[in-house]
Amino acid sequence: QAQLVESGGGLVQPGGSLRLSCAASGSRFNISAMGWYRQAPGNQRVLVAGITPGGTTNYADSVKGRFTISRDNAKNTVYLQMNSLKPEDTAVYYCNRVVGIYAWGQGTLVTVSS
Repeated sequence: QAQLVESGGGLVQPGGSLRLSCAASGSRFNISAMGWYRQAPGNQRVLVAGITPGGTTNYADSVKGRFTISRDNAKNTVYLQMNSLKPEDTAVYYCNRVVGIYAWGQGTLVTVSS
């Protein structure tokens, strides 16, 4: 079972940027498709970006063109670069595997507000 630690959230104005990081322990990281999920107040947790071990990416329509997921397999770390942030991006962001979900980390809160 891996441990996932997300960081990098904060308060940002609309149109601003943030970069989230997720440090993952465990030997299966390099062979796992990883994703960033988010959960807004009152909503279910949803997958917004995914990346395969080889670096192929996919995105939810709501973030396509604004968010970029990447990974550093040597550091067991996944990143989410978020640009042109909107108030509706406000949520707690989590990382996890796309298949075979690990126990969830604490997440990192992103608040987009003026």
